[in-house]
Amino acid sequence: MTLDVVLITGMSGSGKSVALNALEDLGYYCVDNLPPELLPAFVRLQHARQGTRVAVAIDARSATSLPNLPQQLRRLSQWRDRGVQLHVLFLDANTATLVRRFSETRRRHPLSQAEALDGGALADIIEHERALLSQLREHAHVIDTSNIRGAQLQSYVKALIRTPAQQLTLVFQSFGFKHGLPLDADYVFDVRMLPNPYYDEVLRPLTGKDAPVQDFLRQQDDVQAMQAHIAQFLDRWLPALEANHRSYVTVAIGCTGGQHRSVYLVEQLSQHYRQRWQTLLRHREMDARDLKTTQHP
Repeated sequence: MTLDVVLITGMSGSGKSVALNALEDLGYYCVDNLPPELLPAFVRLQHARQGTRVAVAIDARSATSLPNLPQQLRRLSQWRDRGVQLHVLFLDANTATLVRRFSETRRRHPLSQAEALDGGALADIIEHERALLSQLREHAHVIDTSNIRGAQLQSYVKALIRTPAQQLTLVFQSFGFKHGLPLDADYVFDVRMLPNPYYDEVLRPLTGKDAPVQDFLRQQDDVQAMQAHIAQFLDRWLPALEANHRSYVTVAIGCTGGQHRSVYLVEQLSQHYRQRWQTLLRHREMDARDLKTTQHP
């Protein structure tokens, strides 16, 4: 029997509780703040009980034990032949966003009472936590929550854990540079130099998913050249990443507002690569607007 194990980790204030709630909605048995040294024993216990879905949150609250966690994860990743499928998700956000969230909720940072940090500025404590978790971040798929809503995060987490952990999954993400660079991207392509449908009053309210915008961009030689160059780069390096046992690769494409050019290219590239790899689509700015419209008609 297969045991699906999801480890949620990352920066304090980045949305780990939201992610755990999403997994609980899907029927996962969830444990928050499990000491890292207990993770292998917990997985063995759930496997022996013939459990099928478990999710565990481990973060800086277990600071003294964190250095051993990458070793524990490597050990668990070798249990595939026992039917254990491991997903590791690292939730991140930029420091300014985390400072704002702690200020709004009036919560204390979990590391604020550490002896070496007692009385330190919140931004300095956050940067200390970032350094503390840096090695763990390298072993995970990163989700940047700086510019996304809770419902978006829940949707992204649910989509990710439905993909087989042992197969390479490509995450194509559109974004707008004016809203900030995504922290979770493995590769970022800037397409702001391409012809912009925004300057056509008819196309301005539409998106890169709409046929008139797609027709406009498809007729632009520079757009087609950019798409071909991105594909050429991915064709060259994705097999090497797959051979290196990477589970996820996030390709972010950004234009000015994240509505036309980047959306179009993400849609086109995702359609092309889904014939060979698992692919997921994210439109950071558009997803946020769609959720706002749905929640506040």
